[in-house]
Amino acid sequence: MHAGRPPATAYEPSLPGPVFVSHYHLPGEASGPYTYGRDENPTWERLEAAVSELECPGDPAAATLAFASGMGAVAAVLFSQVRAGDTVVLPSDSYQATRSLRERLESYGVAVRLAPTVGDGQLAALEGARLLWLETPSNPGLDVCDIRRLSDAAHAAGALVAVDNTLAGPLGQRPLALGADFSVASGTKALNGHGDLLMGYVTTRDAGLNASVRQWRKTVGAIPGPMEAWLAHRSLATLALRVDRQSANALTLASELLNRAEVTDVRHPGLPSDPAHAVAATQMRRFGGVVSFTLPDRAHAERFLTALRLTSEATSFGSVQSTAERRGRWGGDAVPPGFVRFSVGVEDPEDIVADVLRALDEAASSSG
Repeated sequence: MHAGRPPATAYEPSLPGPVFVSHYHLPGEASGPYTYGRDENPTWERLEAAVSELECPGDPAAATLAFASGMGAVAAVLFSQVRAGDTVVLPSDSYQATRSLRERLESYGVAVRLAPTVGDGQLAALEGARLLWLETPSNPGLDVCDIRRLSDAAHAAGALVAVDNTLAGPLGQRPLALGADFSVASGTKALNGHGDLLMGYVTTRDAGLNASVRQWRKTVGAIPGPMEAWLAHRSLATLALRVDRQSANALTLASELLNRAEVTDVRHPGLPSDPAHAVAATQMRRFGGVVSFTLPDRAHAERFLTALRLTSEATSFGSVQSTAERRGRWGGDAVPPGFVRFSVGVEDPEDIVADVLRALDEAASSSG
């Protein structure tokens, strides 16, 4: 509720409005705190302070940098930390846009190894690596790896560790407390939670790492707009309410889906029967609002999605509104044609379940 907000001051707003500026009045020597709009903005800084409090409560060394999108944050860490001749270990089942950076990294002389999230599969690929990239839970498959175990092994091998924390969020898990060097996320998703802006961020407790990522942001200009930063900060006031409701709703939906014969491979880390549950329960405080499952084929999945009334067919996740999509339509993910990623919103759980079950019935009845 209060993260990143200024102390209460008589007659002043609890959250100052966005500062729109490209240049500041700058007499004499060019010293801060604010010099130019691509370098600093007080609206970003309030959001960054708030995210730091969520990612690392009570740690004054924690620092966050906001970016124009989640991929801006991902790229900033990768390209600021590795050089020609280095090796990066990526999850083979990560978000496809992250994996798409492989070609660019290799064109710069960086070796890229891919290994699966499940079973801490990246452990076998650490030798000689400069950077280990984790994504847990993975998107879209919802596999989970042991952040502490992998971080300890990576550091012993001389590698840095970055965790894409988008699916869990800072109220779901705190990668830096589990040994990671970077916590990276798309604020587009649950952090903002309203489906109306793009945002990314990088949090670290190391001043040198922060400085290198900050320099990358300044050089390439991957800065957030002040309005987007203000909206994201405003949305944090309801973050705990939203993710609590979404996590509970997701678990309710996943449990119902287990009872449908035509629905297979239901995944949600909060399900006691989920393959990832044992590890997730040791490092996650909330299990997230995304459920994945597979329908018999592409046509069946498309009939189901068309039949939904409460839920919109859309990409992304983390919004207060339930959305779903057949993930295979984008290509790039090793998922069956009938694989559905369902982002559970904050609607009444009975309404969500009723909408899904009715759409499943309709999809099954029209299969002929």
